[in-house]
Amino acid sequence: MSTNTFQSTKVFEGFSIVFRQWRAQDTHCRYIHGYGISFKIWFSGELDEKNWVWDFGKFTQVQTEIDGMTPKQWVSYMFDHTFIAAEDDPHLPLFQDMAAKDLIQLRIVKAVGAERFAQLIYDKFNAFILRETNGRVRVSKVE
Repeated sequence: MSTNTFQSTKVFEGFSIVFRQWRAQDTHCRYIHGYGISFKIWFSGELDEKNWVWDFGKFTQVQTEIDGMTPKQWVSYMFDHTFIAAEDDPHLPLFQDMAAKDLIQLRIVKAVGAERFAQLIYDKFNAFILRETNGRVRVSKVE
């Protein structure tokens, strides 16, 4: 087996989210606001029998899942027209009520913000890809 490490990247784009930085009380970021987002994931590892780090076509046909979904389904579930709230946001009950009234697609995470979303994606995709490739591939970076 080779000891060379190769990288490939995958860009996910075309998503719209809404959130607020409730802890940023001294800035306008404390208000609910939206973004069109995209992100890029770097996969590192040895090449497979097809000479690929990872076959991106397999994102919909996988053995393992992310929270019970394929990676493609999970990305859409989390970031396609969703309202993302921090689990400690003091207004979380209001957002949950809005979700119960089918006004928003609420996703609750530990913390919000670009860096925290990158951490969430890293954690979810790295655990997935390590399982899916038996440790041959890992996520090295998320932007």
